[in-house]
Amino acid sequence: MIKVSKSLVIIPTYNEKENVERMIRTVFGLKSPFHILIVDDGSPDGTATIVKKLQETFTTQLHILERKGKQGLGTAYIAGFKWALDHEYDFIFEMDCDFSHNPNDLLKLHKACAEEGADVAIGSRYVSGVNVVNWPMSRVLMSYYASVYVRKVLGITIRDTTAGFKCYTKKVLQTIDLDNIKFKGYAFQIEMKFTAIQLGFNVVEVPIIFTDRKEGTSKMSGSIFKEAFFGVIEMKIKSFFTKPKSNANIN
Repeated sequence: MIKVSKSLVIIPTYNEKENVERMIRTVFGLKSPFHILIVDDGSPDGTATIVKKLQETFTTQLHILERKGKQGLGTAYIAGFKWALDHEYDFIFEMDCDFSHNPNDLLKLHKACAEEGADVAIGSRYVSGVNVVNWPMSRVLMSYYASVYVRKVLGITIRDTTAGFKCYTKKVLQTIDLDNIKFKGYAFQIEMKFTAIQLGFNVVEVPIIFTDRKEGTSKMSGSIFKEAFFGVIEMKIKSFFTKPKSNANIN
């Protein structure tokens, strides 16, 4: 009998043919059972084809959602979250495909939620110093001080506010009104953390080492950075007048 995993790793992809097979095999090689959901935004390089070929080997563990065109990181994760809830996973992870997030750290994030009482566990680059490898100093400083900016504006204590390596418990994603999450780029990562905190969930940071991608190209752009910068101000102003909507349809 095949053991059913309660943990789903959601990995958005766009042109990740250099990384996707190695990432999938690495996650499935971990000592704890994880399932993977690839959310592919119509990668013209054949990323989805590689995944579907691997499904012949990993018939029950590997899943794919194919979408037409680049629709944004946030919408990819929202689609993945809804899929995870429909399929009754208890722990839902966000992770990049480019190995900037070490798959072994999935075990630490899972432990924080499954054994140590966290509702959201963040793989944090900045909770114990600055743990970033292969970034130029200019980008390290931009990322670090962006988190300082977010922390000061929103009045939260999270050190790595833009982190995209996370574990959510099912209850968090059931409670957040996912249709009311607005932002699509890095502001999405901030908005999800801020919403979870506002709703009273226990959000913790787990130290990780972040290593810049070696294969493929970065998806960072000026428009994504601009959305995050101004989006934080919008979130703060909105918080003065309304509380975050929660999903009333929780089982």
